[in-house]
Amino acid sequence: MQEIRDAILAGEFDALAGLAVPDHYRGVTVHEDEVEMFAGIPTREKDPRKSLHLDEVATPELAPGEALVAVMASAINYNTVWTSIFEPLPTFGFLKRYGKLSALTKRHDLPYHVVGSDMSGVVLRTGPGVERWKPGDQVVAHCLSVELEAPDGHDDTMMDPEQRIWGFETNFGGLAELALVKANQLMPKPAHLTWEEAACPGLVNSTAYRQLVSHNGAGMKQGDIVLIWGASGGLGSYATQFALNGGAIPVCVVSSPDKAELCRKMGAELIIDRAAEGYRFWKDEHTQDPSEWRRFGAKIRELTGGEDPDIVFEHPGRETFGASVFVARRGGTIVTCASTSGYQHQYDNRYLWMNLKRIVGSHFANYRESWEANRLIAKGRIHPTLSKVYPLEQTGQAAYDVHTNSHQGKVGVLALAPQEGLGVTDPEFREQHIDAINRFRNT
Repeated sequence: MQEIRDAILAGEFDALAGLAVPDHYRGVTVHEDEVEMFAGIPTREKDPRKSLHLDEVATPELAPGEALVAVMASAINYNTVWTSIFEPLPTFGFLKRYGKLSALTKRHDLPYHVVGSDMSGVVLRTGPGVERWKPGDQVVAHCLSVELEAPDGHDDTMMDPEQRIWGFETNFGGLAELALVKANQLMPKPAHLTWEEAACPGLVNSTAYRQLVSHNGAGMKQGDIVLIWGASGGLGSYATQFALNGGAIPVCVVSSPDKAELCRKMGAELIIDRAAEGYRFWKDEHTQDPSEWRRFGAKIRELTGGEDPDIVFEHPGRETFGASVFVARRGGTIVTCASTSGYQHQYDNRYLWMNLKRIVGSHFANYRESWEANRLIAKGRIHPTLSKVYPLEQTGQAAYDVHTNSHQGKVGVLALAPQEGLGVTDPEFREQHIDAINRFRNT
C-alpha cells in the first residue's frame, strides 16, 4: 500500500498500472459474531466506537465490469451508523442474500462487513469489459450497485429489483484503503477539491438532488417554497443549496443558533430554530399535538408572507411527519427519503386526501442523477459541507459524532491520504470558491 500511496501523492498516476495490488488492506468492519452486542440497550446509547473495527482484510477478486480503487478519503453517512449499531437489522442479512445471486456475488458474503458508502480515490485496476475508466483516473463513487438483468431498472436504475447501496448492502465499501466498485459507480473527482472534500458529497448530494430536483422526486421549480428539516445537516445542507441554486425559497428548520448561522452563510433567509421555538409535536409517545402543527404552520406563513410550502423535504420521519403533512400547501408534495427518528409514521390523512397532497418516496439516486449532482459540485454551483475530518483509525468516533448529532454537515475520514488538504489539481478555480468550500469547517 505504501508504494501505491507514494505514487498517488507524487502525482505519478500512470505508474499505478505497473504496481502490484496487495493481497490485504485495512478496512473498517463490523463483525457478524457481534450483532447482539447492543441487545437491550436503547438506540441512543449504542456506541459505534465499540462495534467498528479497523482490520486487515483480504483484497477481493476483481470481476468483469468492476474496478478496484485506492481510497484516499471517505465520509460517514447515517447508513454506516445503522450498520454499526445493527439497526434496524444487521447488514449480514443483506450480504447473505446478495451472495446467493451468483458465484461472483458470493464474495460479499463474509463474517465481516467492510462498510462505507462514500469515497474519493484513484483507480488501480479495472476488470474485463471496462472501457471508460483506466488505472490512474481520479474518481469519486456513486454508491448505487445494480445488476440490470431485469427490465425494471432500464428506465430508472433505482427500480432494478437487485438495486443495493454499496458499502451498506454490499461488502468492500469506502471506509478502507481499497474499495471494490462497479465501473458504473465511478464519476470524475472535482479538480478543485481536496480528497476529503470530494469524498463527502456523494451519497447525500445525490440523494438530495433526486429527492428535490429530479422528476423522480419533487421536481422543484423556481419560486417553490421548500421546507427543509435539518437544513444544516448532512442531507439538508445540500437540499438548502439546491433550493437556492434552483431559484426556490428554502425555509430552513434547525435546532440551534449555530446551525441557523450556517444556513444564513449558505444564503438562506427564512429560518426556524425549532429548539428556540419549543415545538413539541408529540404530547407523549403515542399522541401527537395538532395544535403544535398549527403553531408551526403559522410560523412558516409569518416568514413567507402567508404562503405554505410547495415541497416539504422530509427525512426525520416519525417525529416530524405529521407536521410535514399538515403544513404542506394544498396540492403540495411531502418527499421523504429516511426516518432517522423512527419508521412508523403517523399523520392525519384528512389533510392529505382532502387537500390533494402527495407523499413521494425517494431513495438515493440513479447514475444519471448522481452524475448531474456531481457535475454541479465540479462547476462550483454546489459545495461540500465538510465540517470535520478523522483518520481511518478513528472512524468509530466519526460515526459516534453522527449518531449523537454532535456534528454539522458531513464528517470525513482520511484513508490513504496522510493529511488534509491534498488532491487539488485546479487551485485557481478553488480560490474562487474557497469561502463556500470552508463554510462548514471548524463548526
